[in-house]
Amino acid sequence: MKNFLLSTVIIFTASLYAQQLKPMRYALESIATPKNTTPYGNNTTAGHYIKSDDTKIYYEIYGQGKPVLILHGGIFGSTFEMYHFIDSLRVNHQVIAISTRGHGKSEMGNQPHTYQLKARDATIVLNAVTKDSATVIGFSDGGYTGYMLASLYPDKVEKLVVIGAGERHTGDPANAITVEQALALDKPFWDQQLALMPDPKRLPELFTRVEDEFNNKLIADEKLFSTIKCPVLVMIGDHDNFISVEHAARAAKFIPKGQLSVIPGAGHGAFLEKWAVAWPAVHYFLQH
Repeated sequence: MKNFLLSTVIIFTASLYAQQLKPMRYALESIATPKNTTPYGNNTTAGHYIKSDDTKIYYEIYGQGKPVLILHGGIFGSTFEMYHFIDSLRVNHQVIAISTRGHGKSEMGNQPHTYQLKARDATIVLNAVTKDSATVIGFSDGGYTGYMLASLYPDKVEKLVVIGAGERHTGDPANAITVEQALALDKPFWDQQLALMPDPKRLPELFTRVEDEFNNKLIADEKLFSTIKCPVLVMIGDHDNFISVEHAARAAKFIPKGQLSVIPGAGHGAFLEKWAVAWPAVHYFLQH
């Protein structure tokens, strides 16, 4: 009887573990990721929650060493899309990967979304995990949060890598997509994300909040960039359809210690499309 009960427990535990390690995907994934990749963004063995003002933020921690904070993109963004960076950096660093407000397992809260608010969320997570400053790597929406974090909380950011985020003014071409359009583009991804969300009925609200934040509230210009004192690598694909190379170059120019890296033949997700080119540039920047 004892052996039977033990076997039942083992089978049940293995079943839960298998569910937990269900393969993840990033949005509009064109190349299948390795099956043994950790399910970043849905890994209960590494996951934590913390209260930030009106919401709970979910984050995961991997590895040991000097801290690196990972910030994914918006709307179509997920912690899993940053798997290349997490896989590579967790070997020698403590990697802190945040699911930002309304994305993945993080609650949306009730405040209007701003990059100042997201920078505060990130700072609360950092303060809970480490007393040290961190290297920050942010993509797209996460890149703008990174700019704001480095400007408002300079003691928390040692270096900053921003991908797909540059100069931006209110009135620039808007980023607008409906839930229906998004589902039509990649329903399996959204099925995955809706299963993670604490309140999936609020998905349309997420689109509205992020688009309002980017289209109407974001001003990223010389006034902001000149306040960022840490070394910054601004990376852009030369075929990015959201941020032009010129706008990325102006961001790097206005940042006192800014550098620019242009990835040939790559779009908005330059590091996903051209990892073999993007990683050496990022790695060199982090080491020097």
